[in-house]
Amino acid sequence: MSGTARQRDGQAVESKRLFPMDTTALPPLEWREPAPGAGERALRWGLVLALHGALGYAALYLSVKNELIALPPSLSVRLLPMIEEKKPELPPPPKPAPVRKALPQAAQPILTAKAPEAAPAAFVVPPQPPAPSPAPVAAPPAPVVAARFDADYLHNPKPVYPALSRRNGEEGKVLLRVRVSAEGHALEVGIRQSSGFIRLDEAARDAVGRWRFVPARRGDEAIESWVVVPITFGLE
Repeated sequence: MSGTARQRDGQAVESKRLFPMDTTALPPLEWREPAPGAGERALRWGLVLALHGALGYAALYLSVKNELIALPPSLSVRLLPMIEEKKPELPPPPKPAPVRKALPQAAQPILTAKAPEAAPAAFVVPPQPPAPSPAPVAAPPAPVVAARFDADYLHNPKPVYPALSRRNGEEGKVLLRVRVSAEGHALEVGIRQSSGFIRLDEAARDAVGRWRFVPARRGDEAIESWVVVPITFGLE
């Protein structure tokens, strides 16, 4: 026996001495597949979901196809204009009706009949209504005679010439508009045209306001009226 073989036998004897347990009593070893990683699990779930989606799409496609096949023909005809729009064809214009020429008609003979002579009727004059009486003509209104202020019997005094106006050499003509009552009194005195100096205008108005007038008349009736009285102031 070689040295190597002796060495192996010695090692075997030494191992039996150190480990007296029988090797035949050990339980058999079981091989287990290692657990898959996170990437492999995601890949498997993705494949499962893709397979389920494909199966669902196939089932939906088959159901829709069967429904389209089972549709009535009238529905397919209604959907046709939506797919392709066609312009409606216009009907051909109507043909003009042939013109028929009117045939000349023969002239109809005119029959004249003589009317029977009527008996003369008696002429009766209807009664005439009485003539209307003429409407009364209104008499024209009597003319109006204007009031007067220059009668001699009135004895109206002249206005007093203001001393300051004489000293300043003020001259002018005042036109006064006076409302005369039916009794001949001055009811209102206003200045129609000024002389240019206030003192002369006021002196004329004060004097005319105390005058007496011959009232205006319409026929025999005395009436109220307006009259214009001129007053002239002049230095001699």
